[in-house]
Amino acid sequence: METISSIKPLGAVLVSLIAAMLILVTGDRHRNLRETWTLLAAVIKFSLVFSLVGPVLEGRSVETTLLTLVPGLKLQLRVDAFGLVFGLLASGLWVLTSIYSVGYMRSLQEHAQTRYFFCFALALSATMGIAFSANLLTLYIFYEILTLSTWPLVAHKETPEALAAGRKYLVYTLTSSTLILFSAAAIFVQTGTLDFTPGGFLAGRVAEGMLPLLFALLLFGFGVKAAIMPIHEWLPSAMIAPTPVSALLHAVAVVKAGVFGCLRVILYVFGPALLIQKGLWFPFALLVSFTILAAGMIALGEDNLKRRLAFSTINSLSIIILGALLRSKSGITGGILHLANHGFLKITLFFCAGAIYVKTHKELVSQLDGIGKQMPLTMAAFTIGAMGLAGIPPINGFISKWYLCLGALEAHEMIFLVVFLLSALLDVAFLFPIVYNAFFKDARGKPPHFDEAPRAMLVPLMITALVSVILGIYPDAFLRFFSLAAMAVQNILGGG
Repeated sequence: METISSIKPLGAVLVSLIAAMLILVTGDRHRNLRETWTLLAAVIKFSLVFSLVGPVLEGRSVETTLLTLVPGLKLQLRVDAFGLVFGLLASGLWVLTSIYSVGYMRSLQEHAQTRYFFCFALALSATMGIAFSANLLTLYIFYEILTLSTWPLVAHKETPEALAAGRKYLVYTLTSSTLILFSAAAIFVQTGTLDFTPGGFLAGRVAEGMLPLLFALLLFGFGVKAAIMPIHEWLPSAMIAPTPVSALLHAVAVVKAGVFGCLRVILYVFGPALLIQKGLWFPFALLVSFTILAAGMIALGEDNLKRRLAFSTINSLSIIILGALLRSKSGITGGILHLANHGFLKITLFFCAGAIYVKTHKELVSQLDGIGKQMPLTMAAFTIGAMGLAGIPPINGFISKWYLCLGALEAHEMIFLVVFLLSALLDVAFLFPIVYNAFFKDARGKPPHFDEAPRAMLVPLMITALVSVILGIYPDAFLRFFSLAAMAVQNILGGG
């Protein structure tokens, strides 16, 4: 693969960092200008990331070297097909989340809005660094920055409950990061490199007795943000945060960064061949399968809408990891595609939850009877998100779940095919009653009248719902997710 040097990956990281400084300087005195920096940075970031699609699909990787620490170890950004899928998802959804955030924060007259937009911009800089990290050390550094920049967002409301959720988030994520750092140091000592390599680079270079330990430490290290059970509890607790933060946590950055890290470890550090040879994949496949089914069943009993969606996210994240652990062409393809498709679906659902809260201050599923008559556009978008997560065509979730099921068949692992199918049934069970009650039950008390959320909130959720439909009909539309996923899989299974 040809490598070209470019400042674009660094520019994608720095643009929102510069915006964060401008947001801080502008402050509450000129809030229109403050929000302009946010929106301008989001558009520029997405444009930079999108401009990398052509070179990558032509078979080139794009690099920026920041610093050489010692021979074989650099702070370096490198854009490959897999990283570009994550980069496109995060930068594209940030544009819509920024517009939505302005409508949400102003409608509720939230406090500390400058801090909110400042931290949001920092988080997106860190996310781009994670997406484009060339090695495990660079990924670790940006991973830590993401943790610290999102902590004030989790604790934004500053209530005792919010502060407790923020502390829990820090304890879980900072503790897990030490596992990543220890593992990276051990790998570098034995191999002299930490560079991500399609198909992995550890085979024959690390003492065999160390491989199970390193695999466990790295997957649990990244698995905290990916909310693998039993290290998941920070995520439902973090639902105390404002809804745009929940969207950031679930669809744009934080949990996706955890899943992205897990897939980098599985596919670019260890590699499918080594995982099969040493039998490392199976215990973790069982663990994420347990997470998939347990999270779905817990979601059934959650009355708080955001907490139900949180457990739905836990379910979906482990589906992505399981696809990669199956080591088959279709399984890995489905996992990478679901990383992107789930982002659009889940952000749609959280946008809808926020719109409902802004207009009605309702947070419980049991309060949503008849809401579809008051907010038909919002609930139509919610229906699309629910159908997509359940894998119903023609929504984009069907494509990725189809490939995941094919992956289980290719790997001759029928037990995991059953897991995927049961997961889809659980999605139906905990999401479709919300849709049915919204449209076919009458609201209690005074009959509702048409009253949607402000346009700054309504338009983004309608766009994400529409894109979910288009990507279900034409998976390679707009952002070329399908082509990028196919290229990534070819590189991984071909070893380069």
